[in-house]
Amino acid sequence: MTDSKPSLEMIAPTVDEAIERGAAELGLPTDQLDVEVLDEGSRGVLGVGARQARVRLTVRQGMAEPEPSTPQAPPAAEPTYDETEEDEQTRVLAREAAEDLLRLMDVQAEVSSRWGEADSPDKMRPLFIDIEGDDLSLLIGRRGDTLDAFQYIIRLILGKELKQPIPVIVDVAGYRARREQTLRRLARRMADQAVERGRTLALEPMPPNERRIIHIELRDNPKVHTESIGEGDRRKVTIIPDR
Repeated sequence: MTDSKPSLEMIAPTVDEAIERGAAELGLPTDQLDVEVLDEGSRGVLGVGARQARVRLTVRQGMAEPEPSTPQAPPAAEPTYDETEEDEQTRVLAREAAEDLLRLMDVQAEVSSRWGEADSPDKMRPLFIDIEGDDLSLLIGRRGDTLDAFQYIIRLILGKELKQPIPVIVDVAGYRARREQTLRRLARRMADQAVERGRTLALEPMPPNERRIIHIELRDNPKVHTESIGEGDRRKVTIIPDR
């Protein structure tokens, strides 16, 4: 019987980031993994023709394999809403705006739109735009910067058409969903460290949407609370143990 070692393929804007994400998924330090670079990726010219890096990570012989994940209960179904005619028009307008922008970029992809759940009763429901297709790394960019720019343009278009701002979240091939899970794991791990060490820990600078994920993940943790500090691009989340 062949002794197969656990392996994982990861795609990211850079080789280093792909290795980092893969190690996090496997729950192992990078020095316990053999790395095979399948594609070094390319930044393209002015963002055109950019291609993400792809690596295969294999657990080294004799190293402890990652613990099997505990079976999770199926995720609760998202709450359903009686979509009004105005809601439907906004959702369709958002999808069509994304499709038009993709055509201008000569990108072939499938676009769908859906309403999400508001964080609280006094907040607007976010409008999600999901883009799926082959080799959409051009739309993501390094650390999602191209995706953020695409999302910003869609927000501008909708805001102008509807005469009011709409909280639009654009995702490409599940990139934001994967990034969110990584950030949630990071938040829990750093919260445990803050409590164990009994001191405030600061995360790396993050954009507002990523800081929001950290705050939400830890808001019900009775052992810590979070605050954002800094200015502009250097703004970061601090995790403070409650004594």
